[in-house]
Amino acid sequence: MTTDLACIDFEIPARSEYLSLVRSLVVEAAEMDATLSQERIEDFKVAVSEATTNAIEAHARACCDDSIQIRCTLADDCLEFHVVDRGFGFYPDQLQVLPEPDDPSRLNFERGLGIYLMRVLSDRVDIRSGPDGTEVRLAINLPPATE
Repeated sequence: MTTDLACIDFEIPARSEYLSLVRSLVVEAAEMDATLSQERIEDFKVAVSEATTNAIEAHARACCDDSIQIRCTLADDCLEFHVVDRGFGFYPDQLQVLPEPDDPSRLNFERGLGIYLMRVLSDRVDIRSGPDGTEVRLAINLPPATE
């Protein structure tokens, strides 16, 4: 059974200058577990940053002034972030298929790595999207506590 040790709900304006605040929270929350390596923390920071950037861009496309909702949950077995926007949503099965990141032709595309990075840098990714917005849930597993 998972036990939540800490849960923080906060909102940020849908502006890129608030990304550093979100990144800082990821680092601070992750460092509460002394077993996580700096590399693992940095990877997860990138994943959460990508989700937040996508939410900011979704609000811009929808001309939405609402705040982006973020929840950070530190449990005994994982660190989880939820990022919720009120954009137009998207359907993952309708995303443009791009070359793999290591394919040289990928250099012809400036965008499109966000979801890929979230999936590679997190242990669990759940994306729920519809016409009223998108919720991205990212988690990394924490090593079991030693007695």
